[in-house]
Amino acid sequence: MTFLTAKPLARRTVLRGLGAAMALPLLDAMTPAFARAAAKPIHRFQTFYVPNGMAMEYWLPKAEGAAFELTPILEPLAPYRDQMLVLSGLKANWNYIHAGASGSFLTGTARGGRNEVEIIADVSMDQLLARHFARKTQVASLELAMDPPNNAGACTGNLSCVYTHTLSWKSPTQPLPMEYNPRAVFEKLFGDSGSTDRAAREARLRQHKSILDSVNEKLASLKQSLGAQDQVKVNEYAESVRDVERRIQRAEEQRDLDLPAMDMPQGVPPVFEDHLELMLDLQVLAFQSDLTRVISFMISKEQSARPYPQIGVPEAHHPLSHHGDIPELVARMSKINRYHTELFANYLARLRATPDGDGSLLDHTTILYGSGISNSNRHSGDNLPILVMGGGAGTLKGGRHIAYTGKPSMANLLVTLMDTMDVPVERLGGSTGKLPLDAVSI
Repeated sequence: MTFLTAKPLARRTVLRGLGAAMALPLLDAMTPAFARAAAKPIHRFQTFYVPNGMAMEYWLPKAEGAAFELTPILEPLAPYRDQMLVLSGLKANWNYIHAGASGSFLTGTARGGRNEVEIIADVSMDQLLARHFARKTQVASLELAMDPPNNAGACTGNLSCVYTHTLSWKSPTQPLPMEYNPRAVFEKLFGDSGSTDRAAREARLRQHKSILDSVNEKLASLKQSLGAQDQVKVNEYAESVRDVERRIQRAEEQRDLDLPAMDMPQGVPPVFEDHLELMLDLQVLAFQSDLTRVISFMISKEQSARPYPQIGVPEAHHPLSHHGDIPELVARMSKINRYHTELFANYLARLRATPDGDGSLLDHTTILYGSGISNSNRHSGDNLPILVMGGGAGTLKGGRHIAYTGKPSMANLLVTLMDTMDVPVERLGGSTGKLPLDAVSI
């Protein structure tokens, strides 16, 4: 006979004896296991943006539904086919060369500014999610890139560089800079404690609390001597202080969390792959520790001139993307596109290898991968190269190519993904409706 212990029993526990086996009824000892299984997993959202369009001949599968073939660019993602949705037929909302590509990717905006000083878009999807999750995590969202930010001057046509250097907009007139220095990302997540060690984090937390208590005391004293208009300004500042208090409270709740050992990076590594590995490690760590549930990442900005001699493509990426439809140059462009999916596959492997509840981080994350341009030679905004990856905490059914007809907008996909994140919105940017994610072709 099986002895009962203090550990939770599995529901399939049986009594064995005298040549017979009998299943036990549901016992109190089984409840903890059931409670853990029934717990709703944390659902995270990630954007992984690639610039300068795609060699579409090497990207787009011909077959639809579950029978689609893995094209040369998609082949590195073969281990994740069951958690892959290939979406085709989507149209960019703001099809204005490179500015519209990244500027509308998460905002769905139908237009932007008309010169380098007029900056306007819409609130981006990641920031709508950040507002929703802000009370549950220390960091509402992370905006990361592999290129230094440039939010001034003209970079595309006569428009502001901001459109090509970020995906994230907190308001229609407030673009968010993307951080490219891994040291700054580490400090945002863990402070300047120097490592993820628990003792170092606790010491920094105590210091922050002490500073915050002093600030609150001075604010209370200051408000008594201010006029009405200044009191409004102080109240706005106090809101920011309260947000810091919330983050400290969340940090205290997570003080016993054991994190993988990682020391603070010293800065930006000179080698692209070393830099990328650090940035991806930090993203995995941010999700694993539940410090944030929303990340937007650009592997390169639009108009990036980065060469890739390490894969036999010494030409700068952006000039090569204007290949004139010359087959040899398109093939060379496809090598960059494939290299990006190889690097992305390495990131997916880390997410899949990281346990999370009853699954992995990959199981509980929705990842939007793609570009805001299809045929780069024409700056085409039709038939965007888009993937939705991950298990979506049970909301996504992968392993299919869905081909949409009628050129529905990318903004409609954003609204649909908001539904899967259980944060429904009526409209986002220039959206006109929602898209089914459970069909073969539409």
